[in-house]
Amino acid sequence: MAATFDVRFEQTQDAARALRAYSLNLSAGGLCLRTRRSYDVGSRVRLQMSVSGEDFELEGIISWVRDDAEAIGVRFVDVREEDQLRLQRVVGSFKR
Repeated sequence: MAATFDVRFEQTQDAARALRAYSLNLSAGGLCLRTRRSYDVGSRVRLQMSVSGEDFELEGIISWVRDDAEAIGVRFVDVREEDQLRLQRVVGSFKR
């Protein structure tokens, strides 16, 4: 699904600093984000996002970084089953 919605990161090393980013692509397994902040591949991140009225708090691992495009890929990890089902439902609703 390609859409623009707000995503907020909670840095594990500094939870008080929140970073806003914009999603380029979302699936039930992860997302691609535009962000000006640099990340290392393999870093763990916590993020909050709201999609179609559904709020999610998820953990992820940075799976790739494209500095030239100011984009990163985040793979969701340790997702609770109920959140996984909600993600699948939200992503599915965009494909109709």
